[in-house]
Amino acid sequence: MEMKQEHMPCEVKENVTYYKIGLFAAMNHVTVKTLRFYEDQGLLMPVHINQENGYRYYARSQMAVLHQITALKLAGFTLEEIARINSGADEESVLLKKKSELLAKIADLTKQIAVVDGYLSKQKTGLSSPVLIKTIPETTVAFLRIRLESYDGLFDRMPEMGELMEKAGCECALPEYCFTNYLEPGYKDGDIPVEICESVVAAKKESGALQFKNLPAIQAACIFHKGSYRTFPESYETVLRYIEENGYEIAGEIRESYIDGVWNKDDESEWLSEIQVPVRKKAE
Repeated sequence: MEMKQEHMPCEVKENVTYYKIGLFAAMNHVTVKTLRFYEDQGLLMPVHINQENGYRYYARSQMAVLHQITALKLAGFTLEEIARINSGADEESVLLKKKSELLAKIADLTKQIAVVDGYLSKQKTGLSSPVLIKTIPETTVAFLRIRLESYDGLFDRMPEMGELMEKAGCECALPEYCFTNYLEPGYKDGDIPVEICESVVAAKKESGALQFKNLPAIQAACIFHKGSYRTFPESYETVLRYIEENGYEIAGEIRESYIDGVWNKDDESEWLSEIQVPVRKKAE
């Protein structure tokens, strides 16, 4: 008994063999549904459609087109991008653009891995936060430039800052951003030059030692510090190690931002600060 073979090469026209859609799909390890979808999207059209029964036929030469579509999809191209290539767009420019996008994604994933590593490091060191690279937005600040005899004396000078701001009619920006700007690198036993800064809605007329300035946006390596200021060195060690190990260098004055502290929390363990170290990538 002769058996019918549904997926055999069919008619031959001009020495070209045409394959039914089922066989063409099987040879290329895709589904018939996929081929019909590509047809609907205008990506891969049958070379012949039988008008009587609607059977679709493909040529062997179309396998290269199908393989290209599959490869470009694996590379992350959208169907719209693939269609542009197939319709005659500059393939090299499209590929270079996609390469750039993929490299940007790799960079983002690398940052995410760094965050995970930071959390792993936190578990080992007991610190409260990993290091993050983030942008500190541009802001206008009221500031008081002073010299401290010791680091512990900083908060003794905070009331003076508040009084001057109130006298000048300052309105604090929201969210509140209060920080100390250390003007000289390194630890000092005394005569420590600092700026006490508070972000404000707008600059006012200068009053006595109170001045105003606009600070541009910066990229900074940041770490939250939970607890007493006496343990700041541990957080500084973590953020500086991150900077060195990840190809950054310090690019400005270090800030200590105070979120919760002695003014609103009686328990030292609830004090929260953020160390912000301006950074840039080292030159290759």
